[in-house]
Amino acid sequence: MPELPEVETTRRGIAPAIAGRRVCDVLVRERRLRWPIEAGFESALLGATVRAVERRAKYLLIRFDTGTLLVHLGMSGSLRVLDAAVAPRPHDHWDLVFDSGRVLRFHDPRRFGSAHFTAADPLDHPLLRRLAPEPLGGDFDGGYLHRASRGRGVALKAFVMNSRLVVGVGNIYASEALFRAGLAPRRAARRLSRAQAQALAQAIKSVLGEAIETGGTTLRDYVNADGAPGYFRQKLYVYERAGEPCRVCGTAVRHAVQARRSTYWCPHCQR
Repeated sequence: MPELPEVETTRRGIAPAIAGRRVCDVLVRERRLRWPIEAGFESALLGATVRAVERRAKYLLIRFDTGTLLVHLGMSGSLRVLDAAVAPRPHDHWDLVFDSGRVLRFHDPRRFGSAHFTAADPLDHPLLRRLAPEPLGGDFDGGYLHRASRGRGVALKAFVMNSRLVVGVGNIYASEALFRAGLAPRRAARRLSRAQAQALAQAIKSVLGEAIETGGTTLRDYVNADGAPGYFRQKLYVYERAGEPCRVCGTAVRHAVQARRSTYWCPHCQR
């Protein structure tokens, strides 16, 4: 599933190609996504000009002069900028054709992605208005994590993946951040000291930041806006490395299932 770094990489990839451009055609080939594409989708976007491309959690916010298009990539979605003459492939569900002769094309084999247009403030949209702080923002730090962890017996892995506490820390990056912070994924959140909470917050920021700079982590379907894979996989310390030696101490990396998600950790480096 594309996580926050993949979505931010997509944002950075498509923004230069579509900012300031006017939509001259809208083509919808498949309306049956996670939520059906509304009947007024085409008319709302036709003739509109892109003012900015932003991100909130795992949602892309394409701001037009007439409103905002909210796009979620779901489990297998991607957005690519192509020449309008490029023929669509299977699972290419919609296009925005711009006056530059280029097209923004949404591809999603599993159809768990979504697209919503709103003329109101997008941050008040039901999908966005209750989201937690951004992990790369100023509101997220060790003090925030420590306060949020008080009285919580849930395991740390589940704690940092709780989108009601912080958005966008998915399975891969949660495992990697816990490794960097030296914290075992099954430790109870309430046992976090202030120093450990600060280390974990910094590790989350570092892991996400590095993943963004290297174009995300390619897992199965994800490619960036140019069709290239992400390269953060080459920097992974524990994720999908069960049985392999820890890159720091040489101890075999372990694997377990927590809340139906794979978890990886080093039993020597993480306590």
